[in-house]
Amino acid sequence: MSKPLDVLLVTPPSRVQVYQELSRDFAAIEPPVWSGLLATFLRRHSCSVAILDAEAQGLNHQQTAEQIAAIAPRLAVFVIYGQQPSASTQCMPAGRKVCELLNALGDVPTLVMGTHPSALPRRTLLEEPYTYVCQGEGPATILGLVIALRAPQHSLREVPGLWHMEEGNPVGNAPAPLLTALDQELPGQSCDLLDMTRYRAHNWHCFDNLNQRSPYASLQTSLGCPFTCSFCCINAPFGTPMFRTWSPDNVIGQIDRLVRDYGVTNIKIPDEMFVLNRRHVIGICDRIIERGYRLNIWAYARVDTVQDEVLEKLARAGFTWLGLGIESGSQHVRDGVEKGRFGEGDIVATVDKIRSYGIHVAANYIFGLPDDTSESMRATLNLALALNTEWANFYCAMAYPGSPLYTLARRKQWTLPDDQDGPGWIGYSQHAYESCPLPTDSLTATQVLAFRDRAFVEYFTHPRYVSMLQRTFGAPVAAHVADMCGHQVRRRHHDLAARPAA
Repeated sequence: MSKPLDVLLVTPPSRVQVYQELSRDFAAIEPPVWSGLLATFLRRHSCSVAILDAEAQGLNHQQTAEQIAAIAPRLAVFVIYGQQPSASTQCMPAGRKVCELLNALGDVPTLVMGTHPSALPRRTLLEEPYTYVCQGEGPATILGLVIALRAPQHSLREVPGLWHMEEGNPVGNAPAPLLTALDQELPGQSCDLLDMTRYRAHNWHCFDNLNQRSPYASLQTSLGCPFTCSFCCINAPFGTPMFRTWSPDNVIGQIDRLVRDYGVTNIKIPDEMFVLNRRHVIGICDRIIERGYRLNIWAYARVDTVQDEVLEKLARAGFTWLGLGIESGSQHVRDGVEKGRFGEGDIVATVDKIRSYGIHVAANYIFGLPDDTSESMRATLNLALALNTEWANFYCAMAYPGSPLYTLARRKQWTLPDDQDGPGWIGYSQHAYESCPLPTDSLTATQVLAFRDRAFVEYFTHPRYVSMLQRTFGAPVAAHVADMCGHQVRRRHHDLAARPAA
């Protein structure tokens, strides 16, 4: 009789609910970065591992549960992250549905991990259908739990970062220390456990060639973020704003495998703050330039961390896009969320500087931050229109669990999606039907959401933007964006507001 698989790492199917119609052709299909890293770690500690990516395989909830039950692993780990650092919470409903179906099929022990479970471990254990909850990064917790499941004499109390039930009561162990020697402990992703051809880049990432969005990879070069923006929950799994990096030699080794073994040229660097450590960034760029690869990479940067020398290297290495967190056109609103001391002049100058190196800008804006008014939101949209960057993401302010803003919202008793009469965790999705952003002192959640949706259409249909698209990328891309604008997402808030009074 063969031994059971030790760990099955599961990505539940959430994309359709989270992105509605936009999931069909426009959103990315992201590779499960953390599952790949965890698989490598566990294999190095003599664990047998497989990955079930229901998103990439196009499985529904029932099919996902049936596959887990058929594999019957010693432990099924639900890895709940999203396409950007704050997107874990919106994926919780899909994990819950799969786990409930799995529990009805058999007795497979389950563990849930990710940003959201780390932020609310006790509540997750009590409210969700999983056997165990991981608080923290995860590698040591999963390994310790596997060892305990193999040999029941091992106490669950010895597993770092583990939450479990004992005699009807939740018990949480102290989190594991953060991994610091990333090159040795998490040396890369186990891409051999994935079908890399199933992954697809964001539409805008491939505006230079919309027909070549696959294969696609996502590659971490650092963990954590040293900044403390109040709306961000990135550090929930880490417990501290500690910034750690993989060495440039390790990163280029991973890129070598992606290019040579899987034909990948579209790469995302999901680090919350890639363009930060000058030596780290230039070290990676120099190694890519030495190889002569023709890559299409995008990464995040801050307005106040971009330097000419770094931009020159990024452009030569194939970084075609930088994502900038501009957030608001109001200095007062930015100050209120501790975004950093840079003004509108700095924003304009940084965008111009990036574009002068032939790098496109994907600008990020947030409507409905605590100090926002109708006037300040309009100022944000006006700034976006003036900058006219090649792409723009428009978000509503969300008090994500694990962020300082969530703690503030709870203290002030602001309406949140997870309130008793709210839509639940899916309400933290930006594009879902149930999206439920924060209100402000002067605006309701419905007003914020309505402004965001109007801003999206106004920006992407603006004649100046359309003209820029045609000049930069050609008429087919402009037609593609026009088609995207025709797929308007439905909103629960708007439907409720449109109902006649009883």
